[in-house]
Amino acid sequence: MVRAAPPGCPRPAPGERSWTTDATEGAMTRTARDLLEAAVRDLAPDPGANPLVPLIARGEADRAVLAALAREQRWVIPADRRAFLHLADRAAAEPRSAAFFTALAEGEALAAEHLEPFAAACGADATRADAYDPLPGCQAYPACVAWLALNAAPADAVLAVTANFSAWGGYCATIAKALRTHYGFTDEACAFFDFFAEPAPDLDRTAEAAVRAALEAGSLDENRAHRHGRLLQSYEAMFWATLARAA
Repeated sequence: MVRAAPPGCPRPAPGERSWTTDATEGAMTRTARDLLEAAVRDLAPDPGANPLVPLIARGEADRAVLAALAREQRWVIPADRRAFLHLADRAAAEPRSAAFFTALAEGEALAAEHLEPFAAACGADATRADAYDPLPGCQAYPACVAWLALNAAPADAVLAVTANFSAWGGYCATIAKALRTHYGFTDEACAFFDFFAEPAPDLDRTAEAAVRAALEAGSLDENRAHRHGRLLQSYEAMFWATLARAA
C-alpha cells in the first residue's frame, strides 16, 4: 500500500527526498519513543508500593534484611538471565527484539558478578547459599518473567520489561546511596545497585529500535504489553513487601 502524505505535509519538489523516507521514519521513531515513555509513565508504581526501600534509605532496615535481599537476588538474577535468553531465541525472526533480550541477558551475567561483594558485605556469602530457602513472595517476580519468556510476544515483552526496569533502577539508586551513607558499604559492595541505577542509553536505543520494528511489522499489542507490565509491577511490589515483613 502506498502511503499518502499526511495533511499539511508538502509534496517533495523534483530531486528532493520523499517524506516517506525521511519524515515517516522520524515519525515512526517518535511513535516508538512515545510508546516507551507512556509505558514507563502509566506503569510507574505507586509511591507507597515499596515499603522496604524507604527503610533502607533511612538506615532503618536490619542487615539481616539486606542479607535476605542478596540471597533472593541469587535466585532472581540467573532465572531472569535464562528467561531473557529464551526470549532472544524466540525473537529470532525479530532481530531488534532479539538484540534487546540478548543485551539484557548479558547485563544479568554482569549483575551476578556484582552481587557477590554485596552479599559478602551483608554476611550472606556463597558458602551458606544452599541452606537458604527462597521466599515465594520474592520468587513470584522471576516466575512471571519466565512466563513471559514462554508465552508473551517478544515485542510486547520489550515494552513491559522496559517499564519495569525503570522503577527498579530508581530503587537501586536509592539503595546504593543508603548503603554508603548509613551502612558504610564500599563501592565494590554497592556495585550491584550502581549497575542497575546507571543510565543505559545503548539499551534504551535498542528497546526503541525493537518497538519501532514491531510497529512497522504490526506485531505490537500495546494493551497486552501494559497488561504484562502491570503483572510485573505487582510482583515487584510483592518482592519488596515480602522482604519488608522481615525488617
